[in-house]
Amino acid sequence: MVNKNGTFTEKNQYIVMKIWFDTRTSMRSFKHIDDPRAFEVLADETRRRVVYLLRAKEMTVSQIADALDKTPQVIYYHIKKLQEVGLVEVSREERVDHFIETYFRATAEVFEFTHGKAAGHEKEKQVREALEGLKTIGLTFDVDEKTLGKIADVTGHEVGLDPEMEEKISQLPDVGFYAKQVAYELARLATMTDKQMDKMLNDHREMRRLLLSSLGKKESKQKKD
Repeated sequence: MVNKNGTFTEKNQYIVMKIWFDTRTSMRSFKHIDDPRAFEVLADETRRRVVYLLRAKEMTVSQIADALDKTPQVIYYHIKKLQEVGLVEVSREERVDHFIETYFRATAEVFEFTHGKAAGHEKEKQVREALEGLKTIGLTFDVDEKTLGKIADVTGHEVGLDPEMEEKISQLPDVGFYAKQVAYELARLATMTDKQMDKMLNDHREMRRLLLSSLGKKESKQKKD
């Protein structure tokens, strides 16, 4: 997840990136991304900052460059990378004198990233970074390479919603932003096959077992107390 400070956090079965935007009727509430290249694209801090800026309003390359103290050429390069994985789009074009100004925006208010298609070593890297981050809030896991691999194996298999239905939910009239997220989750569960549900539940159970068995002795003792 990309927080307001531009850093990542990770959540069990999939990575969810939430970026908050001013309400605009033409912007989708959320969008599902399963392109593994998206993780590589967002590994760059400048690109994360660009997406964060575009949460609030549409901007031109020059405006973004001024805000981030970069050259327009550099920003244009990053914009193209973000466009390639569906994170940024052209919102409108405006003629100014003899020039055409192109305005960009993020493609959704919330991005849900599944990384089941990512290479094994990339998934392990993501899990390792997530576990390291959890140390800062008091959750320390003693995970060896073998266990790390097992945890990575049961992450990234979350079943997404059919794109057509996802689009319809994003356009629901008289339904608030948070209610649309609930609607998305309810629809996803309702349309999931029994086999997919069993797989998801088993993955969650295995994830929990691995985490509990790896939780540091100090934290385990505190939990028992």
